[in-house]
Amino acid sequence: MNLEITKAVGLPPSQLPMEMVERKGKGHPDSICDKASEELSIALSQYYLENFGRVLHHNVDKCVLVGGQSNARLGGGEILEPIYILLVGRATAQVGNDVTKKVPIGKFAVGHTKDWMSRDFPHLNVTSDIIVDYKIKPGSVDLVGNFDEAPEIPRANDTSFGVSFAPFTETENLVYQTEKTLNSPECKKKCPGIGEDIKVMGVRRQNTINLTVAAAIIAGETPDKDTYINVKEEIKDIILDLASKITEMDVNVHVNTADVLKNDLMYLTVTGTSAEHGDDGQVGRGNRANGLITPYRPMTLEAAAGKNPVTHVGKTYNTAARRIADTLVKEEPRVENVSVYIVSQIGAPITEPQGINLEITMDGSIDSIKSTAQAIAEEVMEDMPNIWKGFMKREYELF
Repeated sequence: MNLEITKAVGLPPSQLPMEMVERKGKGHPDSICDKASEELSIALSQYYLENFGRVLHHNVDKCVLVGGQSNARLGGGEILEPIYILLVGRATAQVGNDVTKKVPIGKFAVGHTKDWMSRDFPHLNVTSDIIVDYKIKPGSVDLVGNFDEAPEIPRANDTSFGVSFAPFTETENLVYQTEKTLNSPECKKKCPGIGEDIKVMGVRRQNTINLTVAAAIIAGETPDKDTYINVKEEIKDIILDLASKITEMDVNVHVNTADVLKNDLMYLTVTGTSAEHGDDGQVGRGNRANGLITPYRPMTLEAAAGKNPVTHVGKTYNTAARRIADTLVKEEPRVENVSVYIVSQIGAPITEPQGINLEITMDGSIDSIKSTAQAIAEEVMEDMPNIWKGFMKREYELF
C-alpha cells in the first residue's frame, strides 16, 4: 500500500502562538458554485444508475458565477440584473448510437440547479433573479476509456493529491460551527433577518480568538436602522453563546465591520447572498473538503465538488484521507494530531495509491499505534470501490 507512518515535526496549530481559519457559508458565491457542480454530478450519477446500471464518465467540476445587480434598501429592494451561473464540464451524453439513450444534461444543469436553489435561498426568485447556463460536452477518448477499463476496481482518473487532518482545533471548530449555527433552520426562525451568505474568519492569538463575521442581512426583514443594529447584536449573542460551549478562551465577535451606519452603509441584500450584487464566484475557491480554509494545515488545490465519484481521486482521496484521520484520532486518544496525505497515479487502481503518509503528533513513540494506523488505512483504501455510494447520499462534506 506504499504506506509511511511518521512522527510530525513541529507543533500542531493549537500550540502555535497564532492561528487563522476561514469558512465560507452556503450563500457565498464560491460555495454556490461548489454546490451547483456537486448537485449536477449527483443528478447525472443517479440518472446513469437508473438508466444504464452504473455511473458513467463525467466531471462537471467547473462553474462560475457572475454577480448580478440589485437595489437593496431598508424594508426591501429589487434585483436589477439577474445572477448568472455557467456550469462547465464533461459528461457522457449518449450511450452508443441510440438517440433514445441521450442523457438530458440540460434538464439537470438548469432545472435541478434551480430546484435546490429555491430551497436553499427562500428570498431568491429562481424564475427572475438567476440565469443558469451550461457548456457540457463529452469527455476525451482516453479518459473515457480509462474510466470504462476496469469497472470492478476503477482506475484513477488523474494523478492527484488527497489530504486531511484531525482533530479540529477549538478555533477551527468554532469557525465551522458559527456558520453552521447561523445558517441553521432554528436560527433563521429565531432571527429571519439573517441571510445565507455568511463568512467567518477566526484569528487566534495566544488564548484569545477574534471572529470577524460578514453576514448578509435580508432587506425585506429589516425595516429600519435600529432593526439592522439589533440583528447584528443578535448574531453576536448567538456566537458568544456557542463559543461558551466550545472553548474557555476569550472570544471577541465583530459583525459586518465595513458598515458605516452614519452614512447608511450597511450589508443589506434582497436575496440573502452577495451574489446579487457584490461578488462573483468559482468552484474550488472556497472551503476545502473538510469545510474549512486552513492555511496552517495541509491543503490541496483540488476542487472536489463536481468530479465523478467513482474514479476521480481529486474527490475520493480527500474523503479517504479524512476518514483515515478521523478514525485514527477516535480509536487512539493518544494521537494529538494527524495529517494524512494520499497521492494517486493515473491509470492505477484507486485501491493502490503511489503513496500514503500519516504524520502523527503524540507523546512517546509512534510505534505503539502503527499497527492501528495501518489497519485503518488499509480498510479505507480497500473500501474505495464503494466510496461513490456515500457521495450519492451526500454523506461526505466537500466544501
